[in-house]
This record gives sequence, structure tokens and C-alpha cells, in this order.
Amino acid sequence: MERVVVGMSGGVDSAVCAYLLQKSGYDVIGVTLRTWTGASGEESRCCEINDARSIADVLDIPYYVHDCQAEFKSMVTTPFIEDYICGITPNPCIECNRKLKWSKMIEMADNLGAEYVATGHYATVELLPNKRYTVKRADSLAKDQTYMLYKLTQEQLRRTLMPLGHLTKDEVRKIAKAAGIPVAGKADSQEICFVSDDDYAGYIEENYDGPLPGEGDFVDEEGNVLGHHKGVIHYTVGQRKGLGIALGHPVYVKKIDTQKNEVVLSDNESLFTDTVVCRDINMMGISGINKGEEIRCRAKVRYRHDPEGAKAFMDEHGQLVIKFDKPVRAAAPGQSAVMYDENDCIIGGGIII
Repeated sequence: MERVVVGMSGGVDSAVCAYLLQKSGYDVIGVTLRTWTGASGEESRCCEINDARSIADVLDIPYYVHDCQAEFKSMVTTPFIEDYICGITPNPCIECNRKLKWSKMIEMADNLGAEYVATGHYATVELLPNKRYTVKRADSLAKDQTYMLYKLTQEQLRRTLMPLGHLTKDEVRKIAKAAGIPVAGKADSQEICFVSDDDYAGYIEENYDGPLPGEGDFVDEEGNVLGHHKGVIHYTVGQRKGLGIALGHPVYVKKIDTQKNEVVLSDNESLFTDTVVCRDINMMGISGINKGEEIRCRAKVRYRHDPEGAKAFMDEHGQLVIKFDKPVRAAAPGQSAVMYDENDCIIGGGIII
């Protein structure tokens, strides 16, 4: 039997992933990466070890825990805090997947004699005719998680199994219930795993040792002062709620200027743009875009965004430029723009600047 290491979070998706692979004849080993523990002892939603261990017991598979808290802090939470202080909106799950989760799972697979690693993501790994690996959007588009996976390397994808890509969440829960898996009805996690109450600013205030940016001005697009903000870590591009300012009409965060310690407000129409530029490019379905070449794609600028028609090329600085057929709303610096082909497979992407 081929051996596979399954990343187990303690949730129903990774549990059913392990169960399906076991039923398919794989020699399954469960692993949990302990990435974060809160001050009060609560575990990250990505590593609820007691639940994961109980699932492994029900499936009668070996189970191991690997402590990665130091690496998680240096690779994920510290850059997350630093990005917010610099006025950009990071997506820590994307960085964690490539730099930590897959890296550590493959390391454990090598140590345990396993060829593959597997996760409960809603996506499928595809080998394209050009011999490159990519990830394809899930059949259940409401649960599709490919956006979070676009930075995985070819070697990581070559060794990855994702058995849930053709299932709906309801189907996954039914499988878990029929198999007697104890977390069949467990609620999904909606927030970043290490910010359990969704209070990003509060997390930064509690976990950053240096001085934080102080109060400053809200300004309009012409630079006129509209009021005072409580610090740039409290805001992100596109935000409307929680601004603490009443102007008699809806306003949104358009830009965060950390040099001036200003938060620029605008109406909703000013949030739209037809062009985004990206750094830290990772190509997946193709090896790259040649100088002077232009490709058609569909692209999205955040997780909850349906891909829209666009063309893409590389500029003279080696940055990826995506020009949308129709303007897209609130493309926030620090988030990722991800490109798909006509078959819903990832072409590549990068971080919006």
C-alpha cells in the first residue's frame, strides 16, 4: 500500500480526507502541526489536537503531533503584524500553506516513509498536458479553496492528494456521520486561525512589542481633513463599518498612507480599478509569461470574489500586471490576485502592490 500523511486539523474535512484515502487502500498516517496556542491555552482552529486524536482513534490510524510554533511565529504571525503596521492587508493562510504546512508535512512524510501528503481542502490537483501540476477549482464553488493554494510549488503539488474536490460540504458531513466520525457536525471556522475573535487590531496590540502607529487624520482624495482615525492597524482598503466617522453619506477606506499616517476615504465608485500589479509571483499551470507576451485569463483579487475576465503580462520591472475587462472593487495591497484558465485551473498569481 502507498503511504500518505494526512494533515489533520480536528475538523470534519481533514477527517473525511483521511477516511476516504483509507477506504481507497492507502496506508494513512495522521499528523497535526501545532502552530499556535493562545495566552489562555486555546488552540488554533487549524490544530485542535484533542479532536484530531479522537478522529485518528476512530479510524485506527497512527497519529503524530509536530510542534511548529516557533516557525509559525517567524513565518506567519510576525509578518502578519508587520504588514498591518505598514498599512497593507496580508493573507497569512496563503503564506502558511507553502512555507510551513506543506513544507513540514512533506518533511514528516519523508521521515515516515510516505510518498504523499493530503489535506481536506476543497480543490483537486491536476497534471496538465504541459507536464505541470496545478490546482483546479472545486466542483462546489461555494467551498472552493484554490485561492489559498496558489503559492504551492511544483514539487509540493506532485506529492499532494486532495480527495474532497468533487464533494459538497453536505456530502462530506454525511460521509463523516455514516463513518462514525465524532466531528461530523462540527462548525466551520470562518476566521484566521490565530485571531479567534476576528479582532485583528486587538491581536496586534497584544502581540507586538514595539510602538504602534498612533492616531492620525481621515482625509478625502484631495487631502482635506475629515476627522481623526485611531491608528492604521484598525483599517483595510474597502472597509466601511467601524470607521467611527459620520459624514452624512457612506464612505470607504480607499488608501492607507503610513508615511503621512493618513487614511484616505472615498465613495464606493472610487474603489474600482481595472488594473492590478503584483509582486512575489508564483506560476503554477504555466512556467511563466514571456516578455512581450499577453495571456487571457480569469482572475480574482480576494478569496470571496468570482474570477472575472482579464489579460495579464509582465512589465519591465518583472511584476505581473492584470488588466480586467471590467473594473474590480477594492483590490487591497497585500491580498493576492490569482489567475485561472478556461478549465478553472490556476495559472499563477502574486501579491497586490
